[in-house]
Amino acid sequence: MPLYSTDRELLETAVHWLEQGHRPALVTVAKTWGSSPRPVGSLMLMREDGVHSGSVSGGCVEDDLVARYCDRQLAEVFPTRVDYGIDRAEATRFGLPCGGRLELVVERLDSAAPLRLLLERTRRNELVARRVCLSTGEVSLHAADPGVEFDYTDDALNKVFGPRWQLLLIGAGHLSQYVAQIAMMLDYHVIVCDPRDGYAEDDFAAGAERVRCMPDEAVVRYACHPRSVVLALTHDPSLDDMALLDALNSPAFYVGAIGSRVNSDRRRERLRTLGITAQQLARLHAPVGLPIGSRSPPEIAVSILAEITALRHRAKQPSGVAAIRR
Repeated sequence: MPLYSTDRELLETAVHWLEQGHRPALVTVAKTWGSSPRPVGSLMLMREDGVHSGSVSGGCVEDDLVARYCDRQLAEVFPTRVDYGIDRAEATRFGLPCGGRLELVVERLDSAAPLRLLLERTRRNELVARRVCLSTGEVSLHAADPGVEFDYTDDALNKVFGPRWQLLLIGAGHLSQYVAQIAMMLDYHVIVCDPRDGYAEDDFAAGAERVRCMPDEAVVRYACHPRSVVLALTHDPSLDDMALLDALNSPAFYVGAIGSRVNSDRRRERLRTLGITAQQLARLHAPVGLPIGSRSPPEIAVSILAEITALRHRAKQPSGVAAIRR
């Protein structure tokens, strides 16, 4: 089963508080300017007796929010937009970095039923967009695109919930260690699959999950939702191709494989002969990573995670980057 992020823990806490008869509010970081300590989409829960969970600033904003909510100044009927750090003095008072500014949306939660439905859908590995109408407070749930995690307009706030981002590495070699370390810094749950002897577990990145099953089994087990990433990094066709056959048929967001352009073309031809269609092959990123002239394993790891991050955020590659491949 995939691991879930702290968002899920906060939803479960909100359900628990509602069942206990509390009056909780959900706070979402809707917009940031300058050096904001928390990204958009970050969540915090608070209730009428001052108890709170989660964070929207890491500074003094939380204390002020809770005090105002307990005093019934926020979200009594409809969602409330709150600004912090409008000027330097206020930013300093609330512990925001120089120039930092936050716009928050505070909404009162009145029923556990919609949250239970959201939790149930995420348990089924669905990506679900929770839409809040800012003029009425009406909440609705919709199927979500894995590449769009948050959207905020004058009319509505949309935040996507679902499984935590997960990265399956085929191969426990030198490159995989660097990829795993960077991925965990980016809050991926990392699973490393390598059935070969001679790859000791204690030599690998701390915090990564190790499995010794065959690569196709690992893909079926772990690349089962659209926040999955599969990277084949062994240079061994008997292992990499086995993983790619299933990964290109999976809902994985990103499928990549290490290798030169020549070897990648040969791999595509092998996969064609094994029944992979042209449409499925179009999903394969090979050679994997952005063309940044990388040569060493740490540099290649940076290029791989940079490409995945760019696709997650729908960023465009700068036109000045030379098309240099490994």
